[in-house]
Amino acid sequence: MTAVALLDSEGRATARALVGEQIASQAIKPHLIHETVVAELAWRRAGTHATRTRAEVRGGGRKPWRQKGTGRARQGSIRSPQWTGGGVVFGPQPRRYGGKVNRKVRAQAFRSALRAHVERGTVALMDALEWDVPSTKRAAAYLANAPEELAARPLLVVVEDLEGAVARSFRNLADVYVLEAGELETVDVMAGRSLLVERSAWERLAGELGATTPLEASPAEAAETPQADAAGVGRAPQSEAGAAGERAGEDAAQGEEAE
Repeated sequence: MTAVALLDSEGRATARALVGEQIASQAIKPHLIHETVVAELAWRRAGTHATRTRAEVRGGGRKPWRQKGTGRARQGSIRSPQWTGGGVVFGPQPRRYGGKVNRKVRAQAFRSALRAHVERGTVALMDALEWDVPSTKRAAAYLANAPEELAARPLLVVVEDLEGAVARSFRNLADVYVLEAGELETVDVMAGRSLLVERSAWERLAGELGATTPLEASPAEAAETPQADAAGVGRAPQSEAGAAGERAGEDAAQGEEAE
């Protein structure tokens, strides 16, 4: 399984965390990402623009002048479209710009976006930061100790609580954007050149994607355990003592069957 850096309370990468099976096995599909990003940007458009037609503009109830005999062109109302201050023909009206994207397509696009960050190494997990008060200086020092891959800007920080001390510390930094895990979309993941996620927020995202909770491991263990069991959690290499114990148990069982 693919592993990502797990940062300690000071921002140093001291361990690795295995991503869920759903993300690790997801192929990167740019066409699905494009379709989803276009739809999400369209849904974010307000669509509240509106103009008034000649029926909605105030005034113009009577005919400006008589039909014939004046030498001027005939007019029926001073609120006709050709008049200044008149109504607008075929003007914009409130509408929704977003289109439908299938649920499975959205899920694949979101997993593909996360997998792209994992492949580039531009995503890392923050271990539990028990910051009592917001501190921008502390957040800047945290990023200074982080791996070089997280130096790419803009940086997207995904937190569990948008009003917590961690979120309020990072949001004052330049080119750093903070979002809540529940509001995260594919377009947000793609907009950030690097991604920093709270471990609890990552576990929430992994649960929504049907994946398993990340497992802490050292860099060596993460490299030696590419396979996973049925639950999606990497199996640790078996020690020699454990293997010898299993062999002894099997020999004893065979001896009892022979008797």
